Order: sequence, then structure tokens, then C-alpha cells
Amino acid sequence: MSNTPMAASPLTRAVLEIDEYVSGLGWDRPARLFALVDTARLRTQEPGLASQLGLDDGVEHAGFTPIEQEEIPADKPLDEFLGTIAWPDAVTGCALTVERLMLPPSAETSVPEGLSEAQLAKWVAKHPDRQEVRMTVAVLRDGARESALRLREKDSPTEVLTGSDLVPGLADALAATFA
Repeated sequence: MSNTPMAASPLTRAVLEIDEYVSGLGWDRPARLFALVDTARLRTQEPGLASQLGLDDGVEHAGFTPIEQEEIPADKPLDEFLGTIAWPDAVTGCALTVERLMLPPSAETSVPEGLSEAQLAKWVAKHPDRQEVRMTVAVLRDGARESALRLREKDSPTEVLTGSDLVPGLADALAATFA
């Protein structure tokens, strides 16, 4: 994709490629799951698929190729769904994009005690400091992790924050799909 920095690690490039793809679909979308496969291995072992993905253009494609999976069931909690996934050996890693409302750390002290999950979600949705964020989190079998965060109010490829520990809980859940 055009806006992924060439100096970034292959995993960072894959996360930013997924972020750019999903951003092109707009906001208010369901979570999306991607398998990450080694691009060189894909070109060698699955030339037909590599051709369909545009990887047979003579250009050296290093790193990982994200392959979007079937839609995540809307009627199943994300953590339960992730617990049902098992990846074949050809999958080097996986990534997930999900949209959530987030509050700044300063708002944590004002959270009312004793709220159910549903009540807490409603409270956050009405909080004046809430931010809509799209998180793209990827993990590899070897334990490497990377994340990209995009705020809806700063929806630009140049405003995407990346880092390996931005969404540790989600990264842990994705890593567990390889256990």
C-alpha cells in the first residue's frame, strides 16, 4: 500500500497496510480478522493465490501478506470467538482490527463503581472525553507484536500511532490463538 513506511519492520508494515485498507472502508464497521503469511513462502508454495493477490509482479515482496478471513460472528463476544480459532502451520501470524470507545487515563477516577459491562459501555459512550479509536493488532507465532491506533477525529495515515504494547490485552488474546 502507498502510505506504509519502507523503514518500518515487516510486521509494522503489515499492520499499517491493514490499517490503511480498513480505513478505506470507513468507520462503524465490525471487527475484521486477518491471517498473516510469509510473502516469499506464499509466492513459492501458492503461485496461483500469489497471482490473485498481485504478488507476481516481479517486485520483491518481503514480509507478510495479510489475508482477510471470514466475517466475525456479530452474535458472539470477541474473546469467545478468538478462543475458537486454530491456525494452520502456513499462517505465520494474525491481525485483528476493532473499533472501540476509549477514555483518557484521567477519566478513570470518575468511573462510577458497581456498573455492569452494559452500564459501563453506556457511561463511556456519553462521556465528553471519549475518543473513537480503531485498533489494528498483530502477533506472530514467534511472539512479536505490533499495533496501530487511529483516532476517528484525526483520521489520517500520518496520525496513526504504532507500537508493540499499545493494546496488550488484545495482543495476548491473539497470541493465544497459536497456543
